Amino acid sequence: MTAILSLHDLSRLDAAARARLMARSEEDLSSYVARVEPIIAAVRARGDAALIELAARFDGATVAADAIAARPDDFEAAEARLEPDLKEAMRFAAERIRRFHARQKPEDMWIEEMAPGVMAGERNLPIPSVACYVPRGKGAFPSAALMTTLPASVAGVPEIAVFTPPTPDGGIDDATLFACRLAGISRVYKCGGAQAVAAAAYGTETVPRAAKIVGPGSSWVVAAMHALSDVIDIGPPAGPSEAIILADGAADPRKVALDLLNEAEHGPDSSAFLVTDSRELAGEVDRYVQRFWGEMGAQRVDFSRTVLTGQSGGIVLAPDMDEACRFADDYAPEHLMIHAADPWSYLPRLANAGEILLGEHSAIAIANFVLGPNHVLPTGGKARTRSALSVFDFMKRQTIGYLTREGHDGLAPHAHAFARYEGFDAHANAVSDLREAEG
Repeated sequence: MTAILSLHDLSRLDAAARARLMARSEEDLSSYVARVEPIIAAVRARGDAALIELAARFDGATVAADAIAARPDDFEAAEARLEPDLKEAMRFAAERIRRFHARQKPEDMWIEEMAPGVMAGERNLPIPSVACYVPRGKGAFPSAALMTTLPASVAGVPEIAVFTPPTPDGGIDDATLFACRLAGISRVYKCGGAQAVAAAAYGTETVPRAAKIVGPGSSWVVAAMHALSDVIDIGPPAGPSEAIILADGAADPRKVALDLLNEAEHGPDSSAFLVTDSRELAGEVDRYVQRFWGEMGAQRVDFSRTVLTGQSGGIVLAPDMDEACRFADDYAPEHLMIHAADPWSYLPRLANAGEILLGEHSAIAIANFVLGPNHVLPTGGKARTRSALSVFDFMKRQTIGYLTREGHDGLAPHAHAFARYEGFDAHANAVSDLREAEG
């Protein structure tokens, strides 16, 4: 079988070629920003009417003016239509996602005595409202509904809404509605793409304005989030899918190929690399990928073939595993999976990834759906400084302080010294003898 996957040999790449390998489809959003601006303006100016027109234009869907929001009977009908095994799987996933994020939730408040008469601490509160975006462009993603709404619910956000593109018949994906029901969410709106971000940012006659929007989306969604970042908190970045499978010579090529295809099938704008120092493993994985294409539908084969035979995917051949780890860390992928004889031994060498999955049994597919940690992960190299969506994204922290007279007198001279040096007269006066009432 002739090799078909792109082969990128690190030992032969100059700095420019390596930089091109690091590039993501979402890096240059300038063309998208220009195109989303009139969409945003239309929603801001015309509200529901614009949402209806844009649903017809972009989703090919007819949405009635009184049906932008899901009705109670929509949830009932959706649940009735779903297969029992899917509903059971979703209940199974929801329990684990809720459990993980409940463990993650910080205590409501802590406070400690830092010095005699000096108390300081923090209080953790939910944000007032959030819009959870659930994409539908290349399929239906009820798992995204669970991953965004359940942490918000655990955090205690009082107003949670879901935004998702309408189906061609003007409805909402059944499994997405069932996911919302499992999370206790009744506000679900039929709007997707840039218009959903605009609706969340400004509100319409039907759609409530939100303080924040979270969730994965296309370049259109990401561009709209960036364009509206001064109006609405856009949360962690979550653009097109990306993965690195880091594997040494001990890896099972069959399992590596299966996991390599996992994120590559999301779309032609995805990124997926096998990074290894074993040329033999690379060749075997190439053959297995071609074999497994025979077990996939035509669209998913087309997506993954585009990724794995182009510049945004394939095989990265490193001179040794130290260099393989350096490449993976520089790339800072959304998903990083390690296939190795001792996967734990690689963990200390890796700092930059949205998630790290250790060992051949820790399939990305399991993490995406039912492991419990969030699958909304930073993309585009943002994993260098950003984290997975979590309960913390739906909360805010306030610092708390309390001083007795003894505490004040112990700290005031030090504050006074800072104030004088930095030239703040009122600051200095506030911790001087002037604070005491005149006799």
